[in-house]
Amino acid sequence: MPPIPDHTVPRRRWGIGVLLGSGILVSFLDRINLSAAAPQLQRELGIGPVEMGFLFSAFYWPYAALQIPLGLSVDRLGVTRIGRWGALLWTAASAVTSLAGGFAGIFAARALLGIAEAPSLPVVSKATGYWFPRRERARATAMFDAAAKFSSVIGVPMVAFVVVRFGWRWGFVTTSAISFVYFVAFCLLYRDPSADRGLSRAEHEYILSGGAAAEGQPAASAAGMLGFLLRQPKIWGLAIGFGAYGYSFYLFLNWLPEYLVSMSGMSVIRSAGYAAIPWAFATATDLLVGGWLVDALIARGADESRVRKSVLVAGMLVGLAVVGATRTANPAWATLWISVSLGGLAAAAPVGWSLPSLIAPKGGVGSVGGIMNFAVNSTGIAAPVVTGLIVKLTHSFTDAFLVAAAILLLGALAFVFLLGRVEVMADPPSGAAG
Repeated sequence: MPPIPDHTVPRRRWGIGVLLGSGILVSFLDRINLSAAAPQLQRELGIGPVEMGFLFSAFYWPYAALQIPLGLSVDRLGVTRIGRWGALLWTAASAVTSLAGGFAGIFAARALLGIAEAPSLPVVSKATGYWFPRRERARATAMFDAAAKFSSVIGVPMVAFVVVRFGWRWGFVTTSAISFVYFVAFCLLYRDPSADRGLSRAEHEYILSGGAAAEGQPAASAAGMLGFLLRQPKIWGLAIGFGAYGYSFYLFLNWLPEYLVSMSGMSVIRSAGYAAIPWAFATATDLLVGGWLVDALIARGADESRVRKSVLVAGMLVGLAVVGATRTANPAWATLWISVSLGGLAAAAPVGWSLPSLIAPKGGVGSVGGIMNFAVNSTGIAAPVVTGLIVKLTHSFTDAFLVAAAILLLGALAFVFLLGRVEVMADPPSGAAG
């Protein structure tokens, strides 16, 4: 059956998309505030690169560990309930960081933030599957993934300004206040499509007829669903491939301002300006390539699976441009190479984040998203620590960037040989329901 033209139906779903994207932007402001505050915090507390690497990673230990159980919980308890509690808790966690008195206090506060934000991406991924047909899924996913990149465009300079003007503690107070505003907005505005009184019947039918993920709980038990998914090569390809993406993403998210300061001796404010450039470029490629181009090609009749996999693999390979930054000591050229690398990764990212809602069996979007996000954030644990160790031993970021490139190549191979076609998986066998 030919697709129903979307110009004939209302567009409430895009308002929900903006809300979800705003939530990811705000949650990432709470993640990157430590990165922007790091140079001043290191000076005031006498923290070296290894200790700073552990502080960067503190968020990801509980965040990664909770991805699978919270993905299962999102499938069982729903987007609305888990989304509200998560936003409230991460607001409190960021505020607590401003009260920390030293390394141990900051580490504990960042770990608390990791617990609070753990359900954020499974929630948004599942909600996107509910609210958007498959032919719009790339653009919808690009909205929230681009928001993650754009958080560094506005967040690093904003927090750096607050830190320089008022001190590092006020950087955390600022992002906590913004998070509270989002919590209130989510409580007031978000409902699943079947419970949203503002959603017209015509738009709801359009969403459902386009292949939106079915609402409701999975037929299999939580343990049965998880066991079934972990036996699928497709899931392992997704986890290994996107885990490799996560390593480079979190390396840049945490270390880019410090890298620019260390290589050139520029000020915190100036380094924040340079650091915003790659993230701005990444935001553009995320929306234009990973979002608009993918949906446009599919709408013109191109094979959906081939388009998504091609952009996914090509983006990972373009990410290897990070090697170029190892061949220069000029911050402008280094910024250019990192911009190309992040641009490639950002183009691939919306495809990756849309995969749980495109391949999961009924009721399993949160579970697939949890597995994928566990892999991504396990490398989020490793990247800051490994980078800090390499910098301490070599007094350079060169080897750290080469390690990231090797991991990206491994991830591209996993996408090619393990992921298979981008299509809905069969439901778990009835025996898994016990």
